[in-house]
Amino acid sequence: MTDFLIVGRGLAAAVLAHTFFKQKISFKIIGSVHLSSSSLVAAGIFNPIVFKRLTKSWLADKTIPFLNTFYTECENRSGEKFITQRNIIKPFSEEQEKQLWLKKSKNELADFLDGNIYANPENKYKGCLLPPEFGLVKQAGNLDIRTFLKSTEKIFDADILSEEFDHSGLQIEADKVLYKGIEAKNIIFCEGHVVKNNPFFGWIPLKPVKGEVLTIRSNDLVLHNSILNKNGYLMGLGNNTYLTGATYNWEDLSETPTDNGAQELKQKLTQLITGDYKVIEHKAGVRPASLDRRPIVGSHPNYKNLFVFNGLGTKGVMLAPYFANNFVNFYSQKEVLNKEIDLKRFYHLYKGVG
Repeated sequence: MTDFLIVGRGLAAAVLAHTFFKQKISFKIIGSVHLSSSSLVAAGIFNPIVFKRLTKSWLADKTIPFLNTFYTECENRSGEKFITQRNIIKPFSEEQEKQLWLKKSKNELADFLDGNIYANPENKYKGCLLPPEFGLVKQAGNLDIRTFLKSTEKIFDADILSEEFDHSGLQIEADKVLYKGIEAKNIIFCEGHVVKNNPFFGWIPLKPVKGEVLTIRSNDLVLHNSILNKNGYLMGLGNNTYLTGATYNWEDLSETPTDNGAQELKQKLTQLITGDYKVIEHKAGVRPASLDRRPIVGSHPNYKNLFVFNGLGTKGVMLAPYFANNFVNFYSQKEVLNKEIDLKRFYHLYKGVG
């Protein structure tokens, strides 16, 4: 009998698989790669700063070091490279913004804000629309999620059942679950926004949001290893290609790219670059954001061997490794779940169905 069935094929499921593997917890993965594409669309950027208020991102001082160790271990396990350290270029729109940056870079945000003020000498960032001065965010970067998922599937190929999970085929007993001849002590659902169709966890309060991105090609841009952030982002992918995003749509929750989304992204590009470019790819996905913008992790109110790992939203690359570890330690009775992510905070919404 295996310890866990993991339902899902995205970032959350992959991070859990690596975490279980390290902790010697056996598992099988079940899911279709075509059910939800948000992990394959996302830029995978991790950023320790909330620019709107110029504050530290929630638990950044813990999640950033943890993710670097975690993904580096995964790289060593797979022999592939998928995490890149990058500075984030943050232009200043006014003097007051620069002064606040300088103040916080010397105090509570010293670990994450470069205390120097930069210009663009000799057009170092060619083709980028930059004001006379800008700041740099440290300890930022991105995960190549597609490569991470592909390498994860190679490592755990023998333990993957590639099909859409049929919830009606799950049998729940006091000390185990059964699914198509597979016995497991527990099952954990990592289904992203399609958890709404899960008869056991469809009641959890997600607030999914659709995002669209463009991949462009331009010979007029030089961004080096940085990410440009100004009402959107621009990040180099190599070979004169760049990723730009993203949009936010809470009404249309399809995973189909739209003309309106493309136009919004092109408008963002007018604030980021000056040169010509060609759109080579347009994608859309639905982020599994939660109502209170915190992950949703924990056990079902009635079935203690049914778990959920969801609600990672736009910061999944940062949050997933840290809270997968928290979950494993909770399961192993080594620590409690962080109260801010514990599903128990929403038990009052459960109506006894499933």
